[in-house]
Amino acid sequence: MTDDTAAPAPPARRHPWHLHPALAEERLAACARLLARGRADALAMADPWAGDDPWSVGCRAYSFSRHQLRRAAESGRYDWLGVLDGTQHFVFLVEGVPVRFFRGDAEDPTKRTLRQQEVEAEQLALAFGREDGAEGLMFRLAVETDERGAVSRVVFLALRGEEGRVECFWPVPLGDAPPPQGERPARDRRNDAPALQLPLMRGSTW
Repeated sequence: MTDDTAAPAPPARRHPWHLHPALAEERLAACARLLARGRADALAMADPWAGDDPWSVGCRAYSFSRHQLRRAAESGRYDWLGVLDGTQHFVFLVEGVPVRFFRGDAEDPTKRTLRQQEVEAEQLALAFGREDGAEGLMFRLAVETDERGAVSRVVFLALRGEEGRVECFWPVPLGDAPPPQGERPARDRRNDAPALQLPLMRGSTW
């Protein structure tokens, strides 16, 4: 006997490129690797004997990650990558689509993460053109870290509204992230200082 009261099937999983074709897998993976490289360089350069602590390393990791994206955009390495806002509110562009990044739990974004800059909202409306899908929408890359402070996962998020309704949750495949050709990793440019272990924290410490 057929059960007519059976629950409906869950909706199909959405991927970033279903929201906008510019958000292709290989592009988001390249951005995630740049973010991971910036944090890895910051950890490799940490010097607890000189006074580095989780706060200072977190600030450096955020700055280094921004620099990786900005340098890749300015060098023309990726013709689809750009920078919309180079300030502390850093917003980068994937073929005109604005994206921001943060360190923290992808499943529990903070109010700060859900705060949308006016220039970001305006650019998103331009990217979507005449479509209505941009209202209240924001794109984020969540950089999750382990107990040592190293990147464990990067997740692409499409969130909508002040409540942060999740419309896309997609772990980005990182693969291997070698340094750019001709450049040594930061750990090879420093002495062998003891590793600095970073506690897991939410909030402004990156």
